Amino acid sequence: MPIALLVIDTQAALFDPAPRPAEADAVIARIDALAARARAAGAAVVFVQHEQAEDSGGPLVHGSAGWQLQAGLRVEGGDALVRKTTPDAFLRTDLADKLLASGATELVVCGYATEFCVDTTVRRAAALGFPVTLAADAHTTHDKPHADAAAIRAHHNATLPSLTSFGTPIRAVAADAIDFAAGASPAA
Repeated sequence: MPIALLVIDTQAALFDPAPRPAEADAVIARIDALAARARAAGAAVVFVQHEQAEDSGGPLVHGSAGWQLQAGLRVEGGDALVRKTTPDAFLRTDLADKLLASGATELVVCGYATEFCVDTTVRRAAALGFPVTLAADAHTTHDKPHADAAAIRAHHNATLPSLTSFGTPIRAVAADAIDFAAGASPAA
């Protein structure tokens, strides 16, 4: 199955200011390793960037320093970029077209924020018929008043694979176990 790696919202304004997301540097390193393995296997690598309206004054205005991908990420010339304005990386974007053009029929998803953009994009991808492998230790978020980031990530790693009504599998697999050449997730 042709696979694509979706890297969600790993942007400077979300990763660099204190307090940083949980395991920020380790997550960036895991994403870089995933992307390197994806490229080596000929899989598409797609970086998705959230943006705010110019008049918002927010840190994610298109083209601003905060909107840029986090400096630790290795981006290569063949990688695709997608701009989005909602938690759903497919809504009002060209993501589906880019995936179709790449021949991708399966997705690996990682990035930020676990409970918002990662969750929404995983659900939408499954609804569109893409089997999804969530890189279980390569997505992150910030601590929240109701739960710390580790609990939020653990919850989503347990909950998303439980969703079977889409008719396509969602799996949560450690990043180092994802093999783009053989298929994203190990046999269940």
